[in-house]
This record gives sequence, structure tokens and C-alpha cells, in this order.
Amino acid sequence: MTKSTDFTKYMTDMMGMMPVDTSAMQDAFKTQAAFAEKMSKVALDAAEQSAEISHKWTRETLSKMGPVATVKEDASDYAKAMTDFASAYAEVSAENMAAFAEVAKKVQMDTMELLMAAGKEAQEDATVAVKKATAQASTATKKAAAAAK
Repeated sequence: MTKSTDFTKYMTDMMGMMPVDTSAMQDAFKTQAAFAEKMSKVALDAAEQSAEISHKWTRETLSKMGPVATVKEDASDYAKAMTDFASAYAEVSAENMAAFAEVAKKVQMDTMELLMAAGKEAQEDATVAVKKATAQASTATKKAAAAAK
């Protein structure tokens, strides 16, 4: 019977000639963590602004409810109070919806800026990593060729 070749030694030698640089993984993790921190800040700022708008909207609505809740002399005064409230509420709603739209617009712009910056940084990091890997592979290949002779 023929004996199969054991490639364990060859693989061990080959892997030993190709060092693994873990700093690239550490740098990638740090970059991702920094990106996540910036995105979290954008989200938290938007949430805070949205909460402030909601609070303001609620306060304004409640303050406009006062005249509706008071006793009136004439039945038509109730209709007028409700009409006045509806008109004031529509105005307040429009203002607050515009404020929410501004928050959303800012979040969108900040997110796009972060994504574009991250893409540019990733491209630069990839270029550096490829150059470094190419140099290491070339060195390892030369060492392997020298060892094979």
C-alpha cells in the first residue's frame, strides 16, 4: 500500500513564515468603537431634542386647554372656546412638527457626514493594510523560496 504524505510539517513551516499582525484587528476595533460613539452621540442628541420638543408641545397644549375647561355663560361660548383651542392647537402642532423635521434633517446630515468620513478612513486604512500585507507576503515568499533551496 502506498503511504499518504503528511503535510503537517509543510503547513506548520508555511504558517510560521507568514506572521499574523493583530494590530490591524485592534485598529479596526478602535475605529469601529469610535464610529459607534459618534453615531450614539448623534442619536442621543436627537432623542434629547425630541424629548424637549415633546415636552414643550405638551406644556403649550395644556396651557391652551384652560379656557376650554372654564364654565361659560352661553352655550355658544363653549363652541368658540373649542374653535379657539383647535386653531391654537393647529398652530402649535405645525410649529412643533417643523421642529421635529429640523431634528430629523440634522440627524440625517450628521449621519451622512459620519458615514462619508468612515468610508474615506476605511479606504485609507485598507490601502495601508494592502501595502503592508503585500510587503509581508513578498518577504515571506522570498524566505520560503530561500528555505526550499
